[in-house]
Amino acid sequence: MEENKLREAAHQVTGDNSILKRIFQDRKRTNILSGVEQSTISWLVKRIPNFLTSDMLTFIGTAGSVIVLLGFILGTYVGREYLLLGPLGLAINWFGDSLDGRMAYYRNTPRKWYGFSLDIIMDWVSTVLIGLGYLVYARNEYELIAFIFVALYGWAMIISQLRYKITDIYSIDAGLVGPTEIRIILALIIILEVIFGHLIEYFATGICLVLFIINFIDTKKLLKLGDIRDNAEREAKQQKAR
Repeated sequence: MEENKLREAAHQVTGDNSILKRIFQDRKRTNILSGVEQSTISWLVKRIPNFLTSDMLTFIGTAGSVIVLLGFILGTYVGREYLLLGPLGLAINWFGDSLDGRMAYYRNTPRKWYGFSLDIIMDWVSTVLIGLGYLVYARNEYELIAFIFVALYGWAMIISQLRYKITDIYSIDAGLVGPTEIRIILALIIILEVIFGHLIEYFATGICLVLFIINFIDTKKLLKLGDIRDNAEREAKQQKAR
């Protein structure tokens, strides 16, 4: 009896590892919360109703960004407490954005390039919506921070696509920080803004500064990777010509 239980447990672990490998096979994650995040996603994909498609989840994720935008608008013109819609919207955005592609791989129905293209476009739309919300809420000269944030996040997205082109490995993280960590940081900042008021401008400035430093470092790494690939291709051509 005990041997059967051990065998069943071993089979369960093997099955879970197989699922993890399949649903995360198309990308490399380095963010600090990757372990917890992947375990959560693995648990969720098994429980998503069959009628929910990947495209629906992508739409849900974008709808979360619309809720963040709505929270900023209502926080500006009705009451600051409505900013609390922001963390809710960010959680919904994580749910849809994180599960759309993972669910497709779990169900063995991935559309790699279709999904990749749709995901990138809707990520950009979500970033613009959140930046627009901050633009509505920010005061005077701090409105410029919204433009800078969107531009810097766009820069980070471009880096991830170019890194994929050069290395054939898709990674959406900048070292230990990824989209999930950024969502959590934004949610905490919004909560502090509701409690204390008009701190968000300073936090937003700090985030932009950190993003600039990360992007600058990642750009240098990207150029180095490009140089390495150029040299490898050059050597391959020379060997082929011999």
